[in-house]
Amino acid sequence: MPREPYHHPVNHALIDEAPQGARIADMVTGFMGSWRFIIVQTVIVACWLVANIYLLSKPFDPFPFILLNLAFSTQAAYAAPLILLAGNRAAMHDRATLEHAAAQADLEEKQNERLISAGKESLKHLTEVAERTLAIEETLRAQDDQLLRMEKAILAFERDRSVHRTIGKPRASASPAK
Repeated sequence: MPREPYHHPVNHALIDEAPQGARIADMVTGFMGSWRFIIVQTVIVACWLVANIYLLSKPFDPFPFILLNLAFSTQAAYAAPLILLAGNRAAMHDRATLEHAAAQADLEEKQNERLISAGKESLKHLTEVAERTLAIEETLRAQDDQLLRMEKAILAFERDRSVHRTIGKPRASASPAK
């Protein structure tokens, strides 16, 4: 069953675009490094030994099982280079992943520096706005105090004027003159 291609650039470059030989080496070493391989190999060796010792009157690989040793040697001769190839590919994958992560970290650091700089500019602007707002509030408070003093002065002036008017008016006599 085919799988989805990788989206991460490192996996895409080193796995999806890998040559056929590298893919085969990865599959073989992936199988050889599994429990499935250990179980299959154990079953094959057990069947080989049982067939040669008990079931056949004339064994095809008599003791000391030279043909079985030859099969193991051949398997080891092919497994060792495949394991080294897969190990080298894994190291290359790790190195590429680390380089990609470092590049991403550098990019994120630059973005963070730009964000911090923009944040400082915004804070500076907000501080200036707050200072101007406080100055306007102080001016308005001073004008409010001045208006209040003027209002009190006008009320005092009108009170004094009305008092002077009532004092300056002649009083009407109690009895009308005939």
